[in-house]
Amino acid sequence: MSDMDAGAELRNVAIESLTRDQAAAELQALAQEIAEHDRRYHQEDAPTISDADYDALRRRNNAIEARFPDLVLADGPSAQVGAAPASGFGKIAHAVPMLSLDNAFDDEDVQDFVGRVRRFLKFDPLMGALALTAEPKIDGLSLSLRYERGKLVHAATRGDGTTGENVTANARTIKDIPEQLTGDVPDEVEVRGEVYMAHKDFQALNARMEANGGKVFANPRNAAAGSLRQLKSEITASRPLRFFAYAWGEMSALPKDTQSEMVQCFADWGFQINPLMKRCETVEELLEVYHGIEESRAQLDYDIDGVVYKVDRLDLQERLGFVSRSPRWAIAHKFPAEQAYTVLNDIEIQVGRTGALTPVAKLEPITVGGVVVSNATLHNEDYIKGIGQDGEPIRGGKDLRVGDTVKIQRAGDVIPQIVDIDLDKRPAEAQPFEFPTVCPACGSHAVREENEKTGRIDAIRRCTGGLICPAQATEKLKHFVSRNAFDIEGFGDKQVDAFYQDGLVMAPADIFTLEERDKRALTKLRNREGWGAVSAKNLFEAINARRDIDLNRFIFALGIRHVGEGNAKLLARAYGSWGAFSNAMVAAHDEAGEAWTDLNDIDGIGHIVADALVEFFAEAHNRDQLDALLEQVIPREAEKIDASGSPVAGKTVVFTGSLERMTRDEAKAMAERFGAKVSGSVSRKTDLVVAGPGAGSKLKKAQDLDVEVISEDGWFDLVGS
Repeated sequence: MSDMDAGAELRNVAIESLTRDQAAAELQALAQEIAEHDRRYHQEDAPTISDADYDALRRRNNAIEARFPDLVLADGPSAQVGAAPASGFGKIAHAVPMLSLDNAFDDEDVQDFVGRVRRFLKFDPLMGALALTAEPKIDGLSLSLRYERGKLVHAATRGDGTTGENVTANARTIKDIPEQLTGDVPDEVEVRGEVYMAHKDFQALNARMEANGGKVFANPRNAAAGSLRQLKSEITASRPLRFFAYAWGEMSALPKDTQSEMVQCFADWGFQINPLMKRCETVEELLEVYHGIEESRAQLDYDIDGVVYKVDRLDLQERLGFVSRSPRWAIAHKFPAEQAYTVLNDIEIQVGRTGALTPVAKLEPITVGGVVVSNATLHNEDYIKGIGQDGEPIRGGKDLRVGDTVKIQRAGDVIPQIVDIDLDKRPAEAQPFEFPTVCPACGSHAVREENEKTGRIDAIRRCTGGLICPAQATEKLKHFVSRNAFDIEGFGDKQVDAFYQDGLVMAPADIFTLEERDKRALTKLRNREGWGAVSAKNLFEAINARRDIDLNRFIFALGIRHVGEGNAKLLARAYGSWGAFSNAMVAAHDEAGEAWTDLNDIDGIGHIVADALVEFFAEAHNRDQLDALLEQVIPREAEKIDASGSPVAGKTVVFTGSLERMTRDEAKAMAERFGAKVSGSVSRKTDLVVAGPGAGSKLKKAQDLDVEVISEDGWFDLVGS
């Protein structure tokens, strides 16, 4: 379990009731949770929550941002698409970003979407029909194909929207992707679409994998993504992948004026296009297509999870442009999640690295939408009792009991959720579930803490055992060696569990003394079951290769609560070196001191994160582990931005009020590019305030402190941009 449960108690608070501190804390928690789910979906092809749950997280994030626009995180979910490319592939930068789509969940959302488009364009009904296209939303893996003079040059996955993985060799093995385009083709063409696997091909592949003793795939989407992202193209070639073309990126010339005509061009050039795509002129026609596709969904030989609507005229698309991570001219109308009934056989309690006790439903295995599911998320003990986020009843207030017949819901994921109970089928002997008050891993007390700032009881019950709890210790070690932390190849979950159980690795520093201790040991690592001389040598080399590490990765690896990848980067950039950072965190224990103020002034770091950092460094056992670790590894200083000659290099800048020529994120990125530090509040250390219309308390404080204030135009004049 990770820090993704950090803001769980705040999910019980209605958005309109959130205080600023609560909103800031939850935005931090949501950013980390959504980023982790993006990583699991895009990098590992292994999602662990439903599309519906994921969409709910994003909707809550967007709603909080709308109420508190000044708290929007520069690297938060609304600014992110997908996940960073995996390290096993080369990288390709997208000339035109590959963005994601906003979602509609009911007919009213579609009405609202079309209304927004009309209002933005000032498109009066008297001007005629506003045509849109409607096409199935394929549940596969997005792929971009670049052609020069009709010949395939390279292929890239979406990645994080700006940079994708180079999968050219693998793409060439897919029969639906032509090596040479036919007909009249512009010199430079970037065709985008979806790689997928047909149902019958998926079933045949899984049967073959199982017969050969291999791991079977959970669903066609995972199978397609895993097959395309193989490091050996011959494996991809053996998998039955297909491709639908439906969009484009960079084009030296656009041969047509509408979306529908452009897609037909793809067919003329040799691509497969979806035959269910239709052009519509009214909302009623869009919804008719949607419900028609929804009804025929079971008969399709490929997975879809909705219908995508796009404004047909390309000149109108250009006028509409983009907002944040999505185009204004398109939206995905999602299908309701798939549901089925099964029996709840058990409720298992798992302990995460923050000590969170998380209940998981163990289900009688059942196939839902082509996927065999046997687990379901239960969130927390209130959820089991039938109590929702805001204290309101869920499932009609019905509690969950072992033996219940439950309705589960999934939408393309592996772990579904329980949405209802059939009380008529509840066994007479079924008893209310008693959530443990002691940790099942170590026997320590498990408590629901009260948030000192909000006065609310945490929704999550946590083990108080700390370092004596083996579940927390192993989970922390797994986090430490994970991909975005130390990323030690060959040191996975199984190795952590085995080495911890045998007393070989009990803390992070032990990883780096393992080789030296192995030389003195009577039983060598190479003689352990499952190991050999080569595998042991490779592991030691992988460990030694991580003895120096980027500062932000080092901070993230420590597993400090609320400090995800984004916050770790902010901290590394702000302090520059481990010495400066650690000294500041110790000094920040004094909340009246300068170090505490400086920490909270970092744009994107709030009181919740600051408290967690101070608490971590205040614990003697944490400092002892750090001392031992720093004898083995060296955190590299953060890369300094070359801003020689910049008039704002080294200065602290605050942006306030409404910015008209750039977004707040663009302003922050520009300032950092010129070597400035961006702060979220004005203090005596502030060098410059850039004030737009509507600037309030920050402007007044700057004037009171005699801090230089300039306009947005003055900022552009100053930096010469």
